[in-house]
Amino acid sequence: MADKKDLTRPPTAGTSPASMIDSFLMEAKRLGPLAGNAPRARLVFALDATMSRQPTWDLACRVQGEMFAATSEAGGLSVQLVYFRGFGECRASRWVADPRALTDLMTKIGCRGGQTQIGRVFRHVRTEASQTPLKVLVYVGDAMEEPIDDLCAVAGELGLLGIKAFMFHEGHDPDAARAFREIARLSGGAYAHFDAGAPQALSELLRAAAAYAAGGVEGLTRLTAGSPQARGLLTAITGGKP
Repeated sequence: MADKKDLTRPPTAGTSPASMIDSFLMEAKRLGPLAGNAPRARLVFALDATMSRQPTWDLACRVQGEMFAATSEAGGLSVQLVYFRGFGECRASRWVADPRALTDLMTKIGCRGGQTQIGRVFRHVRTEASQTPLKVLVYVGDAMEEPIDDLCAVAGELGLLGIKAFMFHEGHDPDAARAFREIARLSGGAYAHFDAGAPQALSELLRAAAAYAAGGVEGLTRLTAGSPQARGLLTAITGGKP
């Protein structure tokens, strides 16, 4: 189907049956096209949907509309949801411009046990950027279970393409923190830690990332007066320079 992308490995013995993803495929088909003809900023919203992520997935469902709200005055935002879970399952929705459509999609997806597939997400983003300009990847996760050098190599490629990775880290895994910080550095993006028990922090981080996607440093700067999260991301991106 042309309106969704399947990043999952080809089926092998023991993989999850198709019924595990039927709801996602139906929702991906249902999502409508972008409204209007105005150009929109493009942002990939990628989430770890392995079993440990269910509370934060639910939180992301509640606050993801902040991304769209942050860019409403700058022509709007087009978002693609990418997630991985289970045994090698990794999927991407079509691009959407309506927070309600994204919420409807996310609420149909349950987290499943499995290992991280961050490298596959990065390679997908690289492919997307080769087709249409893309400036921002937002990644939300709590773990990193892949060779860090491999991830850093692709993160560097994203940086060369002008794609900044905003790595939002929930939890206290030191390996994930180290990897996410280095990925952010190599891509020219930013790392931020948040607590799933404080939803406002993630909400502000998503607003800040979207503001940068739509308006660059100037767009992000507009949020800094009332948002410590925006100030932190701006400092990371600019190195503290005005």
